[in-house]
Amino acid sequence: MNERGRRAVFLDRDGTLIRDADYLTEVDQVEFLPGVPEALHALREAGYLLLVVTNQSAIARGWLSEPELVRIHAELNARLRAAGASVDAFYYCPHLPDGAVAQYARACDCRKPAPGLILRAAGEWRVDLGRSFMVGDSERDVEAGRRAGCRTVRIGRSPGAAADLGEAAGRILGGEAARSQ
Repeated sequence: MNERGRRAVFLDRDGTLIRDADYLTEVDQVEFLPGVPEALHALREAGYLLLVVTNQSAIARGWLSEPELVRIHAELNARLRAAGASVDAFYYCPHLPDGAVAQYARACDCRKPAPGLILRAAGEWRVDLGRSFMVGDSERDVEAGRRAGCRTVRIGRSPGAAADLGEAAGRILGGEAARSQ
């Protein structure tokens, strides 16, 4: 292992890996976006850890339990494996300041755009954040990556954004991702 730490790509889930289903609560709502398994496979082959970091306020809203979310993520990864790819771990924020479930109704340092999920994952996997990337479809994803010290790639229709994860992976592998400010 490199003494500087491992390289990783931190990935948002909804709108980056899978279609945004507005509070996904069932595994049958999981639909991969085009090219996702291929992009993940290419990043893995290049030596990147693949770590999902996702806000999941459906838990704080009482629409989904943590065990249900863990099952959804296990099935999502099983489907990726069947397509020749996988992610190394899923990190999620269950909090929402005005949530309906008391134990999750609070401000926290893990809800993006705060960098807490990225920092936790980086610590657990010994990741060198300066050599790593955050990819997501929202400004809060990009901001979390910047605040953690990662390079960033935004997916979507905004100026300069990659069209999809395949294009984002191409930028990462080609060295064109934005450097953290």
